[in-house]
Amino acid sequence: MSRISQRLSEAKASGKKVLVAYIVNGDPHPEVTLPCMHEMVAKGVDVIELGVPFSDPMAEGPVIQKGHERALAHNTSLKGSLEIVKQFRKTNTKTPVVLMGYTNPIERFGYQAFANAAAEAGVDGLLTVDLPPEEVVVLKDALDAVGLDNIFLLAPTTTLARARKIAAHATGFLYYVSLKGVTGAGHLDVGAVETKLAEFGQLTKLPVCVGFGIKDPATAKAVAQLADGVVVGSVLVEKMGSLDGQPAAVIAAAVGEIISGIRHAIDTL
Repeated sequence: MSRISQRLSEAKASGKKVLVAYIVNGDPHPEVTLPCMHEMVAKGVDVIELGVPFSDPMAEGPVIQKGHERALAHNTSLKGSLEIVKQFRKTNTKTPVVLMGYTNPIERFGYQAFANAAAEAGVDGLLTVDLPPEEVVVLKDALDAVGLDNIFLLAPTTTLARARKIAAHATGFLYYVSLKGVTGAGHLDVGAVETKLAEFGQLTKLPVCVGFGIKDPATAKAVAQLADGVVVGSVLVEKMGSLDGQPAAVIAAAVGEIISGIRHAIDTL
C-alpha cells in the first residue's frame, strides 16, 4: 500500500477528513519551500501537493500563475523539485508528497527516468494536469513499476462515461475540481459538489478530495462534509506571494496559521 493510500485509509478509519495543501516549489524564493512543507505538516496537513513550476500553467488562475513565475525567476525546475522532496524525506518519511505539474518537463526528462528519480527522491504520486487518460498508458506503466500513484482530475463537466475511464487509470485518490475554470476562480456551489460526488461515488471506491474553491475554514468545512478530503492552494500561494522578501520562517509561520484554521474547521464537523 502506498503512503497516500495508507494515509487516506487511516483517516477514514478514524473518521477524519484529509487535508491536502498545495504550494509551488521555489515560491517566492527557494529557501521557503522546505520550511513551509514542514510547517504545514506540523499544523495538520495530511498530503502535500508540490507544484512543479511551468512557463504555461494553463489550469491555474492569476494567483498560482504568479507563484510559478516567481519560482521560475529563481530557475526552479523539475529536478530541483525532486531534490526538495529528497531533503524533506531526511526528517519526514511518513507524509505523502504528490508532484503536481504539466507533461512537457516530464516528457523531456523521460517517463521511466522520471519515475525512477521520483521514487528514489521519496515522491508518492503524480498529478499531470494536461495529460488525458487516453495518453497516460506509457507514463502510468512507468509509475506503476516503481509504486507511484497516478492522481487524476475530475471536473464539473466530466461525464460519467469519461469519469469511469479516468477512474480506471487512477490510484491513490481522485481530485475533484469544484469549479469551472482555473484555480482560485468563481464561487463554490456546495450543492453542485454534492450532486457530482454522489454520481462519481457510484463509479469508484477511490477517495475523492475536492479543491479549486477552498479559500477559508468555512468553505473547507462545507466541502469536508461531502468529500473524503479538501485541497487548499490559492490562498496559501497568495499569502506567500504577499510576503515575498520576508524571511522563510515568517512565510512558513503565516502558511501554518492558515492551515491551522482550516484543520480545526474540518475536525469539528
